[in-house]
Amino acid sequence: MEKKPQDHGQNRAAHGEAGLHTDFKQNMTYGEYLHLDKLLTAQDGLTDHHDESLFIIIHQVSELWMKLILHELRAAISHIEKDDLQPAFKELARVTKIQTQIIHAWDVLSTLTPAEYMEFRSSLGNASGFQSYQYRMIEFALGYKTKHVLKIYEKDEELLSTLTEAFHQPGLYDVTIRKLARAGFSIDQAVLNRDVSTPYEPNDSVLVAWTAVYRDVDTYWELYQLAEKLVDIEDWLQQWRFRHMKTVERIIGFKTGTGGSSGVNYLKRVLDQYFFPELWTLRTEI
Repeated sequence: MEKKPQDHGQNRAAHGEAGLHTDFKQNMTYGEYLHLDKLLTAQDGLTDHHDESLFIIIHQVSELWMKLILHELRAAISHIEKDDLQPAFKELARVTKIQTQIIHAWDVLSTLTPAEYMEFRSSLGNASGFQSYQYRMIEFALGYKTKHVLKIYEKDEELLSTLTEAFHQPGLYDVTIRKLARAGFSIDQAVLNRDVSTPYEPNDSVLVAWTAVYRDVDTYWELYQLAEKLVDIEDWLQQWRFRHMKTVERIIGFKTGTGGSSGVNYLKRVLDQYFFPELWTLRTEI
C-alpha cells in the first residue's frame, strides 16, 4: 500500500506545537536578538587556508567567554564589598564553569598541526593573544597588575582609558581581605591601605586570618566558602594556562610568539604566579 505524505502540521499539533510562530515580519527573530548577521560574518581571514577559520573562531569564542567572566567578577566584587556573599558565591562558581569551557577550547585548537599553522602564521604579523585586553582585565580583577602591559593598548585611547581605570580598581582579593577585616580579623593597615595598582605581596596577618578560618570552619562558614571559591578560580586559571602552554608547544614548539614574547618559555613562567598566595600557603600550615 502506498504511504500518504506525512502532514507535518497535524504532527506538530499532536505534539502540542500548534502555536508555533512562523511569521516574523513584524516580530524579532532569534537571529536578530543575537545579532547573528554580525557575529557570523566576523571571521574574515587573511588567507584562504582552510584552518584559519578554526584559529579565528576559537579565539573569538574565548573572548566571548572572557567577557562573561569579567561580567561575573565585577558583580562578585561588588557583592563582597556590600557583605552580600551568597550572590557572590553563585557568580564565582559560574566563573569556574566558564573557565572549563575555555580550557576545552584548547583541545579543539590542538587539532591544528604545525605544518597547517605555518601556512598562514606569517599573515598574522605581530597580532597575538598576548595582546588580549580582556585577559589583562581578568588579571587586573584578580589582582595581578603590571603597568608595562598598558603600553600595548596606546593605539586606542578609549580602550587604554578603560584598562587604566580597571588597573586602579581593587581586585577580588583586595575586597576579600577587607571583608576579613570587617569580620573582626586583625589585618595590617599596610595591606588594607595598599596601592591596589601594584602586585599583591603575601602578608603574615592575612595568612593568620585565613588559617583561623580553616581551623574553625563552622564559625567562619561563609568566609571558608569564599576562600574555596577563590581557590577554584585560581586552580582553573592555572589549568587554562597549562593547556595554553602545551597547545602552543605542540603547534609551534619554542618559536618566538607573533607578538614578540618568548612563547612557551613565557607561558611556563606565568605558571608560577599566584593571585591568592595565602590560600595556598595555609594548606601546609594547618
